[in-house]
Formats: sequence, C-alpha cells, structure tokens
Amino acid sequence: MTADDAGPDDRAEEQPLPVASGCPVTWDEGGPGEGAPGKETMEMLGLVLQQATTCLGGLGALVHRWDPNAGRLRLASVSGIDPASAEPWADLHAEQDVAPVRAVRGGDFFWVAGDSLGVGATGTAAVPLPGVDGPVGVLSVLTAEAAEPSEVQRSFLRAVAGWAAGRLGGGPGMPPGAGPVAGADRPVRMGELTAALAEAVTSQDVAEVFAKHVLAPFGADGLMFTVLEGGRGHVVASIGYPPEFLQAVSDLPASASAPVLDTVRIRVPRFVESGAEFLHRYPTMRGLWELAPKEAWAFLPLMASGRVLGMCAVSFTHPRSFGDGERTLLTALGGLVGQALERARLYDVEHARAQELQRGLLPRTLPRLPAVSAAARYLPAGRDEDVGGDWYDLIPLSADRVALVIGDVMGHGITEAATMGRLRTAVRTLADLEMSPDELFIRLNDLVSDLGEDYYATCLYAVFDPVAGRCAYSLAGHLPPVVVHPDGTVHIPDVIPDPPLGVAEPPFDTHQLDLPDESLLVLCTDGLVESSTRDVDQGLAQLRHIVSQAAAHTAYFDPADQDSDVRRLEDLCDTVVSALLPDPGLTHDDAGLLIVHTRCTAAGDVASCSLPDDPQAAGQARAYVREHLDAWGLEDLVPATELLVSELVGNVVRHAKGPISLRLMRSHSLTCEVYDSSLTTPRMRRATYTDEGGRGLQLVAALSQRWGARYLDDGKCIWTEQDIPHGDASSEPGPVHAAAV
Repeated sequence: MTADDAGPDDRAEEQPLPVASGCPVTWDEGGPGEGAPGKETMEMLGLVLQQATTCLGGLGALVHRWDPNAGRLRLASVSGIDPASAEPWADLHAEQDVAPVRAVRGGDFFWVAGDSLGVGATGTAAVPLPGVDGPVGVLSVLTAEAAEPSEVQRSFLRAVAGWAAGRLGGGPGMPPGAGPVAGADRPVRMGELTAALAEAVTSQDVAEVFAKHVLAPFGADGLMFTVLEGGRGHVVASIGYPPEFLQAVSDLPASASAPVLDTVRIRVPRFVESGAEFLHRYPTMRGLWELAPKEAWAFLPLMASGRVLGMCAVSFTHPRSFGDGERTLLTALGGLVGQALERARLYDVEHARAQELQRGLLPRTLPRLPAVSAAARYLPAGRDEDVGGDWYDLIPLSADRVALVIGDVMGHGITEAATMGRLRTAVRTLADLEMSPDELFIRLNDLVSDLGEDYYATCLYAVFDPVAGRCAYSLAGHLPPVVVHPDGTVHIPDVIPDPPLGVAEPPFDTHQLDLPDESLLVLCTDGLVESSTRDVDQGLAQLRHIVSQAAAHTAYFDPADQDSDVRRLEDLCDTVVSALLPDPGLTHDDAGLLIVHTRCTAAGDVASCSLPDDPQAAGQARAYVREHLDAWGLEDLVPATELLVSELVGNVVRHAKGPISLRLMRSHSLTCEVYDSSLTTPRMRRATYTDEGGRGLQLVAALSQRWGARYLDDGKCIWTEQDIPHGDASSEPGPVHAAAV
C-alpha cells in the first residue's frame, strides 16, 4: 500500500496508536525506565538496520521506539544516512502522515513514495516491531528503487522486525492483521543466524550456517544452494545430497521444467508437501527425484541487490505441510541468505582467481628426474590471503644435476606474489647458465636491490650432483636444509646464512653437503616452523623430530617405482604440514615446503678418460665411445655420438687448451662431456658457402637433444644429451643400491 493509493476505506482500517497501561516499555538492558539503550542493544540495532537496508537495497534505515506515556515515536537508531538528515523524524506524534507512524497505526507493512527526508530516496518502507500489547516501535528503510518492495522483501523485513522486537523487550506478539513469524514449536534464532551469516566467508560457509540454525528447527535434513550461470543452475553448496544428484542438477538444460529453474524464473517460493505432489508437478523429473528421494521441499528464491541470485532448496525426508507462518519465515530467510550468498560468491570468485594466479606462479607439477623425486606444499597466510611471496622450484641441469630452490619474499599478498614470480623467473634463467650458487645469488641480489629499499627476500639455492653425491648450496637469510640419511639419522647443518637478498653485500658463501645414496632433503620457509607460540629454533626442532619419526617407521625409498616414491613424499608433506600447521587458517605468514629424495648415479653408468692435447685425441675419443656404448647396449647411438665427441674434442684442440678429458653418463639420456682448461665461450655462428669451418656447433645442435656449457674453477665443460631409445631394454641404467629407512 502507498500513501497515494490509500483511500478513505484504507485510512479507516488504521487503528489509533496504542497506549500501554502501567510501566512503559524500555529497551535498556539495564532494567526498567526511560534510559538510553545499552551498548549491547545498540549493537543489535545496528545489525538490524544493516540487514534491513541490504535486503531492500536502500540508502539507510531507522528504528523508532514507541513511548506509550507520551504517545509518540522516538528515534532510537539511524544507519546509512547522516543523523542530521533524520532530525525531522526524531520525535513523531500520532497524527503525522509519515511512513513510520502509518505503519504503527495500521499494524503492518506500509510504503510511502517520495523523498520524505531529502536524502535522495524514492520512498520509505516501514514495518512495526510487534509487542504483546501492540507495536513497541517501527523499523523504516529509505528505499532507492522506484518500485514498491516485493513480497519477499516485505516478508524479510517483517521477520527481522519480529526478531528485533523480541530482543528489545516487545515479546512474541504481532501487529493486528499480521500472522505469526514462525511456529512456536520451531523457533529460529534470527539474531544468531544473522550474526553467523555476517561471519560466513565462502558459499559452503553460508550453507553450513544455514543448516546449523535453520534445518534443525524445521526438522529438515537437506539443503542446496543453486545459482544461475549461463542459463543453467549451478550448485555452489549443499548438505545431505549425493554427488550424482548434484551433478544431475548442474546438467539440467535451461529449458527444463524443474523447481530449481522455475523458482529462479518466477521469483516466487514454491512449497511441495509430498513426493507425489512433486512428481505431479514435475513428471519429467522422476529420474532426478530417484537420485535423492526426499518427500517435502521449500524452494526459495535467493534475492540480492534487487535481483534473483539463485535458489535455496530446503528438503525433508518425510511429507509435511507448511503453515502460513513457516512459509513467511522461510521466504524471509531466503532473502537473508541471498545477501550473504552474494557476498560469499564474490569471495569465491576472487579466491579462485587468486588460487589460479598462485598456481601460475608456482610449478604446476614437479618434474620426475633421474636423480631426485620431490613433493611440495604452499600454504598462504591466514584464511583471507590466497597468494603470497613463498616459492619453491626444481630445475633440471646438465649431467642429471638438479637445482633445488626455496625462497620467501617478505610479506604476503598480490604485490609479494608478483615479486616472487619475477624472482622465480630470474632464478630459472640464471640456473640455465649453470652458475654456481654463490654467483647466482650475486646476480639475484642485484635484481632485488633494484626493486627498491622496501623489497627483500630470503632464499636457499642448492645444486645436487648425483655422480659426486654432493650438494652445494648458498643461504641468503634462509633456514638451512634438514638432512635425513638412509639410516634414519637427521641433522641440520650448523651454518651461518648470509643476509637476505636486497640487503646483502656480496660475496656469498657456498656450503657443501656429502649425501649418501637415498637421502632426504627437507627445505622450508620460516612460516612453516615459526608461529606466535614457538620460535624458529623450536619449530626446526619439531620439524626434525617429525621427519625422524616418519623415516623410522616408513620405507620411503623404492628406486624401482618412482610413482610410489612420490606418493610417499606427498604423504610426508601432509604429515609435516598437519603437525606444524594444524589450523592453516590462523597462520600469519605464508609457508612453503619442499621435500626431495636424492639418488646417486651408479658407478657402472659413468665412464671417463683423459685425452692427449693433440690431434690424436679425437680418434681416441671415438674408440672410447664405441667401447662403452657397445657395453651399455647402445649400439644405435654410436655413429651420432662419435661425430659429437669428434667435433667437441677437435674444437678443444684447435681453439682451447688442455688437459682434455671425456666423460660418458648413462641415465634416462646419454650425456657426453668434454672438459678443458679454457674459459673461452663456445659460440655458434653462421658460416658462408665459402667458409671451410664454423659449422661444428651447428652439427652438435643437430645431433643432440640439448647441449650447453658450464664453467668450473679450472676451466669449462661442453656437454650434449641424446635421447636413449625407450624400447631398448639393455639401455636401462644400472642398479642403484637403496637403503630402506
């Protein structure tokens, strides 16, 4: 009803404002009297006004209390508008023709078009706060849309007003002409529900809150939230339904006659009181019903910001009827949940985008390499943070060597994640140049310093050589690795790290670890071991104990089955994370974990020899290649390998200096390495038709899968890699003797 539509008969229905006998109704928590509302009451009023404003998509809301002694409405609380703008309504008498007064006189919802307070509103919607002897006040919302609020919005406003009146001392009564908000035998604590929904973050959180506060009072056992996306219903949260049913709902075409889509299309709640009635209304949905044979349903439109967001289905195992009060309350709850679900869906979308960003910055999968197996975890700080600056990486190098990286850009968030992405890219680029850990850190330190004074990062960079069984690493403000030996002993190297990148002054130290065959390296960031309840040393001690216990009771190493090896490492990651971060949602720092199982190369898979520094060296190299490739069953690779070593050795004789040595290594590929004492960089150039030379490296590139150079303290190594035919059984690498732990 609007003021413009109200005729004489309508006005006659309005009742005089009630005047209660005896002590006046007050809203002070402290006891009887006319005092101002207490702190708890004011907080509750603020919550009521926020929910009412959100439901109607309004500009603001007001609550008046009824003063029976003076026969006036006194303004108690304002939200969303300047209190000075509400001054004309601070004290309303019973004869004024404004929405709050007319709602109390009529005992029900009332809407008046127009901007009564000059704040840009299109109208005012008001509903009385029900009391035992009549209204105890009125809740008003300044609307922003031209149309009068819908029935769903009115029902929600009545439900909120009823709950508020109960908290403010009005009791369970209702204004004349209004039905009960809910059956007395099924009370829904609106205050607790509203507060819990305000704290719900994800769509599933909203569903769990709704289930906890609503399903039990109504005796329901099923709940499903469906939103409309691309003309189809998409289930975003559910409780009490099997997966096959949820999939079938998501597969429904837009043209299907189903309650999910009907409720969204017509924006009117549907109540189905038996399975027979359901099948009568929707005969084509029998297959869907058989997947989850409920016997009663309330299909409620989820309204938010003036639009229908989706549908909420509350279901029951047994047939039941729905009274008018229950229908009103369930409809109102649909509006309340719609607001919470809209906010949760925004979080879900942003959360998914953040997770996709993080997945793009971190390795999607860790490579399966001959010398190592690995598993890793990344956990962002806190529940609301999805990206951060921690990263890890596993980078294959030449001769089955592997670079292990873990780092931490200080802080957490989008900026730190972007910085982390730049550093990870830089590390991979520098690692491809076969730099030593200390030299790589010099270059990386310059990069971080150029970002600005507020940027710095910690990092551990290690290179594992499976032939030597040695790991060389550098630390820039980072935690040292935890080492697990094959016999189950665990130790942490006692080394002093250099300062973090961005504040360090080169040079950096390089540390050495001799690793027996089948060892574990556990690398982590400080967010995993440090918390408000323990310092770093305590966390490292706990980490050491966890991996020691795991190594003592589990056989992690199985060189014959790398898939099984990775699964055991994944399990160990879960064990470590669950023990050190039992509730990741409460952490205040990102956490990274990388666990690596190292395997040394078998002695029978490596062959090396010294060559003279003269033209005869190429012939001796070819003979050495033929001998060992025949012994390894790689006869098919002999011609190409002879050409490769001839070219590489010939280049050393012509352009570098000795001594010269050759090393062959059989693994998942065949590696040929030629060592010399020169630091001259080999460079591929374009040869003309008349040039007699200059095509050697082009030939090397054509015959090999990869090739490159790495530099040593006393010279360099030129290397090539060739694929080994997969079907040649005799080409399998030699056995590596593993020790079970």
